[in-house]
Amino acid sequence: MRISLFEGSKGDQPILALGLLLVGVVTLGFQDSLVKLMSSETSLWQLQALRSIGNITFTVVLATVGGGIALLLPKNWKAVCLRSVLLVCCMFCFFAGAPFLSLPQMGAGLYTYPLFVTLFAGPVLGEKVGLWRLGALGVGTAGGLLVFEPWHEDFSPIQLLPVAAGLFYAANILTIRQACRQESPLALAFFVAVGFTISGLLGIAVLTLFPLPSAAQAAMPFVAIGWPELTLGILGLIVLASVLNLAGNICLSRAYQTAESSWLAPVDFSYLVFAAIWSKIVFDQWPTGLDLAGMALIAGAGAVTAWREHVRGISAAMKPRRTSSRISRPL
Repeated sequence: MRISLFEGSKGDQPILALGLLLVGVVTLGFQDSLVKLMSSETSLWQLQALRSIGNITFTVVLATVGGGIALLLPKNWKAVCLRSVLLVCCMFCFFAGAPFLSLPQMGAGLYTYPLFVTLFAGPVLGEKVGLWRLGALGVGTAGGLLVFEPWHEDFSPIQLLPVAAGLFYAANILTIRQACRQESPLALAFFVAVGFTISGLLGIAVLTLFPLPSAAQAAMPFVAIGWPELTLGILGLIVLASVLNLAGNICLSRAYQTAESSWLAPVDFSYLVFAAIWSKIVFDQWPTGLDLAGMALIAGAGAVTAWREHVRGISAAMKPRRTSSRISRPL
């Protein structure tokens, strides 16, 4: 039995991609709330290792029933491995601050990634960045300031960890769109799971053999302890997180394979809405007025950036193929 969702993309399907994206962000929002919920009872390394071992198991089963083990083998090994490393770095930065940050704050930091795409556009992609995208960059930065309040006496550099996650997530989006379009979503998920498993086991080994001082363990137990006591309840939550993580990431991978990122990015920001909803449901916490205003500015900046990318793509497609001496106006 072959399942088309697990095979390489056969072309753009924007409506299907939109549905997959919404399912993905709702599912991952719930998973992220579970990780925050159990962050006081487990460690990042224990969570990553066990969740990813579950992901590996589930992907092998899905590949077996959905078309064969060949679905786990990438076509572009270097790009797939690079994406795995980027996501390992992204998720470390995203979850490391989970015990100290609200779910909306974590989401707002992560969803600064379009701002980093704008920053990369000049030096990395060789694009000219005009007033629209520079303005969006300024608006998004203002939104981040409202959410994280660096002027407040309680501000901690830990609050910037989700922003660093946005940096790595931006690199991941560029990689999957440019170099992983024809990959099976199962291959992408499998190699990310392998990367998370390796990083989790390394973290457990290093922190067990060379434990950090007690003060560091007390201050940040989620990242400073390798293997805390594992209860049956936490194991059950990790298994559930594994299922949610795999399902959400398969949906997101296929969504970005089957439609332009400029079409999907504005809807991707619905994660901020669902993060607020899950925060209320799971923790009975609702974002403050400043949080909501900042999230709105970040989402608006991302939507404007995506719109200008779409306009740029249309303009490029309409240009004649011959080389022109005219200098195009920057976006």
